[in-house]
Order: sequence, then structure tokens, then C-alpha cells
Amino acid sequence: MPLYICGAGGVGREALDAALATTLTVTAFLDDARAGEKVRGLPVLRPADVDSGDYLVGIAAPAARARLALLLDERGLRAVTLVHPRAVISPETSIAAGCLIQANAHVSSSVTLGRHVQVHYNATIGHDAVLDPRSTVYPGANISGNVHLGEDATVGSNAVVLQGLTVGVGAFVGAGAVVTRDVPAGVTVVGSPARPLRPREDRLS
Repeated sequence: MPLYICGAGGVGREALDAALATTLTVTAFLDDARAGEKVRGLPVLRPADVDSGDYLVGIAAPAARARLALLLDERGLRAVTLVHPRAVISPETSIAAGCLIQANAHVSSSVTLGRHVQVHYNATIGHDAVLDPRSTVYPGANISGNVHLGEDATVGSNAVVLQGLTVGVGAFVGAGAVVTRDVPAGVTVVGSPARPLRPREDRLS
């Protein structure tokens, strides 16, 4: 069965690293913008050019991940999960199809990862955390126990979300932020402690 990585950018190439570390063979990248090229020795095809096989979406942006996963699902491909062999996955953890877990990530006990979640290198996910579909944890971030990340939520590099909090649907936690209270849906927070990012016109007044 062919295996495709959708996205030939940085995350896609890192997904290839994970596949190679697990001795999986990747057939090609899928990327409209780079179709016809070769990346890391692999051909780049258009997503619409394939109609069977397994795939993983190696793109950081949740909206793009959702769009491409739907396209490939509708074309009859099957989402698979890539877990780097140097990642730690603790017992009683549930990992849905399409997840990417990078090297040196640590996913603790009784965690639930929804479809197409990404946990990048050196990130940690605490016990009983729930990461809804397409949520993303960037390198070095720490998600404490019992945290809930809503669909399409993103936690930036080296950020911390403290115990028991919720980061709402589509919210974004900036790099290095320390989240000490729930983050509403669609809100971007930055700083320590994390606060909502004001619109540019407010910051200039």
C-alpha cells in the first residue's frame, strides 16, 4: 500500500524523518504548490492525482490539515499515524488516525489524541489530557495534566498550559506563553501570564 505525506514543507519533511525512523517507505509527497518537483529524493504529486493508499498530512496549519484530510478521505485514502520511535507513549493512551508524534515527545498516561493531532519534538502532554482533532503542540511546549485543547487549537513553542485548563476551539497560545486561565475559542494569548493579544490599532493608541 503506498504511503503519501501531504505537504512538502518543513513539517512534511519532519514527518518523512519519522517514517524513515520507523522503517516505513514513503511513496511521494502530495503538494499542489510543488507538484512535479522532487523533495528529499521523492516525487511531489498533486493530492487530486492519487486515489488509493495511506496518507498523513504534514502541515502545521489546522485549516489546511482539515481541508486536505477531507479531500483525501473523499478520494478513498486512509489516514495513518506516524509516531517517531524516540517518542514516549504511556499506557492507556488513545491515538486516533492521522496523528504525527515527533522525536522526544512524551505523551503521558491516559491521554486522548483526536484525528490529525500533531505533537512536535520535545513537547510533553500530561496525564488525562484531551487533544481534540487537529490541535497542535509545537516544539518544547508543555501541556499539563487534565488539559483540554479544542479542535484546531495551537500551543506555540516552549509555551506552558497549566493543570486542568481549556484552550478553546481555534485558539492560539503564543511561543513561550504561560497559560494560567482558560483561553476562549478563537483567541490568541501571549506572555507570562498569558493575556489576549490586543488588536494592532489598540497597541498603537
